[in-house]
Amino acid sequence: MTRWFAAPLALLLALPLPACAQAPRPAATPHDADPALWVVRDKDTTIYLFGTIHVLRPGLSWFDEAVKTAFDRSQTLVLEMVEPDAQTQQRVVASKAFAPAGTPLTEQLPPNYRPAFQKAMADGGLPPAAYDRMRPWFAAITLSLLPVQKLGYDPANGPEKVLSDAARQAGKPIVGLETFEGQLGIFDAISQPAQVRLLESTLDELPTADTTFRKLVDAWAAGNPDGVASEMNDSLKDSPEVAQALLVDRNRRWAAWIAERMKRPGTVFIAVGAGHLAGTQSVQQQLGAYRLKAVRVRY
Repeated sequence: MTRWFAAPLALLLALPLPACAQAPRPAATPHDADPALWVVRDKDTTIYLFGTIHVLRPGLSWFDEAVKTAFDRSQTLVLEMVEPDAQTQQRVVASKAFAPAGTPLTEQLPPNYRPAFQKAMADGGLPPAAYDRMRPWFAAITLSLLPVQKLGYDPANGPEKVLSDAARQAGKPIVGLETFEGQLGIFDAISQPAQVRLLESTLDELPTADTTFRKLVDAWAAGNPDGVASEMNDSLKDSPEVAQALLVDRNRRWAAWIAERMKRPGTVFIAVGAGHLAGTQSVQQQLGAYRLKAVRVRY
């Protein structure tokens, strides 16, 4: 289930969620969170690296202290992608996430997975017509999101939304490392067998979704990147093709972007999924190829 959290926020925003999958939001209980923050700097350039959880419950007070100070000092906000308008999202999702014809998705799964898949979709309020033309990667993401949304987690409370609103209010430009279409294209380029395996693994992990996600959020809130890596990235070990596409290749491209941006003066605040800033092949590790070092900012 944790695999989709390495995926971009764009996919969460594009999902056609049924009303019955959305539970009333729980009352917010104020709770201090100190998620990890890093900085890369030279004599005239400063780049902050902040890891996010794309969906959160209300009540976590993370946009303060070191994170807020770093954001306020920055002239530009950089996200994985800048959300396009709803019409663009729908057009791209229709072209990338659904197959126009061919074998129904249920029949692409091994027989022993089909009952669990049909039950999971039905529990989410999705009729067969809504998912049998989904590509396997999109079905995996859809299934991963449904249980956490039932628990009250929402992109509206996620750091990307909070940071974007703050940047617009302050008149700061917002830049995307990727495009919406490019992000979906990453998934669409994964081989069919790897996509099906991703869906199977997601079905295997659904029964423990609640516990797994709580641990992930707790590790993030405590500023524990090793815990984030354990809950998020380690689950990709049995899907090397997916891990390469979703994490390693993107981390490498983003490190190259940072290295190029370091050639110009200014202060930048980069916010990407926390899984990209955790583990052995993180963005920080990839920066070593450019002789750049990301230093942890202590609260």
